[in-house]
Amino acid sequence: MFNSFKRLWTYFWLLGIGVVSIFPFYWMVSSSLKTSEQLQSLPPKWWPVHPNASAYQTIFHVVAFGRAIGNSLIVTGVATLGILTTSIMAGYVFAKYRFRSKEILFTGVLATMMIPSFVALVPLYFFFSRLNLLNSYAALILPNVGNAFGIFLMRQFIAGIPEELIEAARIDGASEWTILWRIITPLLGPAVATLGLFAFVFQWNRFLWPLTIVNTPHMDTVVLALNSLESYTSSVQFANVVMAGTVVGILPSVLLFIWLQKYFIRGVAMTGIKE
Repeated sequence: MFNSFKRLWTYFWLLGIGVVSIFPFYWMVSSSLKTSEQLQSLPPKWWPVHPNASAYQTIFHVVAFGRAIGNSLIVTGVATLGILTTSIMAGYVFAKYRFRSKEILFTGVLATMMIPSFVALVPLYFFFSRLNLLNSYAALILPNVGNAFGIFLMRQFIAGIPEELIEAARIDGASEWTILWRIITPLLGPAVATLGLFAFVFQWNRFLWPLTIVNTPHMDTVVLALNSLESYTSSVQFANVVMAGTVVGILPSVLLFIWLQKYFIRGVAMTGIKE
């Protein structure tokens, strides 16, 4: 009897936490489907009486939202691929190679996680300015292809792969490149999914760096395009347009999480237990 009550109480709290977590997303979607009159009604309406999707058409006319989505997909996709590639390579070296000052170097890599990103903002700006790469895909992508967290995550996973497997491949004549990409990498499914999701969401939501180097609307990312909708927030009647833009803006991240959630949960559960 006590165990049943305890289980019921646990389910009740989990349900409550779930509702609290999901409610902001529900309010965002429902507000994007409301008319201006429904948005200004008091008391507020909890769901749209007559759903209207006109706000989704408006965002593509007010700002170049389609172009911004394309820019974000290019920048985020290439940067995520770069992070995965460099993290796997560096993680393999730190996990399986022995060389002088390896631990000191690895500690230095981890220490970069403590440095706020805005500290490097000015040096990076002048660096890409000297290269005449401002307002370009290269400037949006290159500063993000190395990631200390990704290196740490891959190192933890690769450290748990048996040395015998690697030695057997070397005895068979496999090169280090073959061992890394044809033997090690296929075993990193949960880690790759976890890092890929983290990297995608982080790159997709970056605001300060794109705001610093992008100076023409045709290079805007989704986050910058959403920032351009700020003028609509001055009036409640246009809140549905802002909400519609937000829904479209977070949709790729949500779809990616739904696709990778099984591997993501497994990867997070295994992080840090590899030795």
